[in-house]
Amino acid sequence: MYAVDTPQQLRTILRALRKARSLTQAQLGERLGVSQKRVARIEAAPEHTSFDQIARMVSAMGARLMIEEAPAHRVAEPPAPYGSDTW
Repeated sequence: MYAVDTPQQLRTILRALRKARSLTQAQLGERLGVSQKRVARIEAAPEHTSFDQIARMVSAMGARLMIEEAPAHRVAEPPAPYGSDTW
C-alpha cells in the first residue's frame, strides 16, 4: 500500500507500478486505448489528470485506489514540572 500526499508522490508511484508490471508506456497506452505520449503526460503531471483517467490507469495495471482515513494527530501532554507530586 502506498500513501499519496502530493502529486510528486503519485508521479513516482505510477511510474514504479508500471515498471514493476514490466510495462512500457506504449503497452500501458494500448491497454487504455491512448497513445504512449498520453501515458507519459499522465505520469509526468498527474495533478493535471482527471480522477477517472488515474483510476483507469491504476486498474489497467492490476491495482486499485483506496481512500483511508488519516489517523488523528494527537498532541503530547506537557510533562509534569520537576519535583511535582502529581503522577
